[in-house]
Order: sequence, then C-alpha cells, then structure tokens
Amino acid sequence: MYEKGLIDGTPVVLAKPQTFMNRSGLAVSRFLDFFSMSHKDLLVIHDEIDLEFGIIKIKEKGGDGGHKGIRSIIDAVGSDDFIRLRMGIGRPGHKGDVSGFVLSSFTKEDRQSLDKIIQAAREAILTILCKGAKEGMNRYNKKNVLNSSE
Repeated sequence: MYEKGLIDGTPVVLAKPQTFMNRSGLAVSRFLDFFSMSHKDLLVIHDEIDLEFGIIKIKEKGGDGGHKGIRSIIDAVGSDDFIRLRMGIGRPGHKGDVSGFVLSSFTKEDRQSLDKIIQAAREAILTILCKGAKEGMNRYNKKNVLNSSE
C-alpha cells in the first residue's frame, strides 16, 4: 500500500508494508526496486520499546536494536544506512510478553496523548525532508513531546 505526493516541493512516497513486521524487509526491498530508489532514500517510522512513551528519536543508521522489523529491512536491503524515526512506546510495567505488549491496544490515557505525539512526528518528518536528518535530530531527539510547550 503506497501513496505518492509532494511535501514542500519534495517528491515523497509513503508506504505501509502489508506483511508481518518481521518480514517487512521483503516489502521494503521490492518497494525500493519498483521506484528505483536507494536504501539511503528511506525514512522508516517504527515503534521503539526502549524509549519512553511520548519520546521520539531520529537515527541516521545503525543496528536493529532488537527490533525484528528493522532487522528484516537491514537484511533485505543489505545496509543499515537509512533514517529511522523511532516512536517511544515504553516497556510493559511487568516482565512478561513483550510482543503481546507491543501488539496490544493503547490504554485510554495513552490514546488521549496520541494526537500530540502524531503532530510532533509529522513536524519531525517535515524537518527531516526539508532540512535534513541532522536538523531533525537536533530538534527532536529524546524530547518528550508530551511535556513540551512547542
């Protein structure tokens, strides 16, 4: 599933793999081939259990950090050199089934915060596209968007 468009004159293609997360690399690889794009053109937005809920972090490249979807993309495209927008979801309050936590619905309290988080992610994406990943990192890394007045 994808949609093409322009953001501030920059051509973009938004894609959402329709595969299981741990197989998303196959979809991403095919997407890149179809559009004759490089892995360096990617901006992958994903959940991040190692960041507190409400924190976003931009990363230019690196390992998978235990994220199976990112591992799948790295394996499929043959590189870890792509931008990620990591969306903090926090860890479960108890040691247990992490995958169950990641796949569960947001709590009522967390759902009330989603609009603010999505707005901050949108602004971070625009910053990355228009001013570059480094500027995005300077503005947004480790910033708790729920406690921000911006």
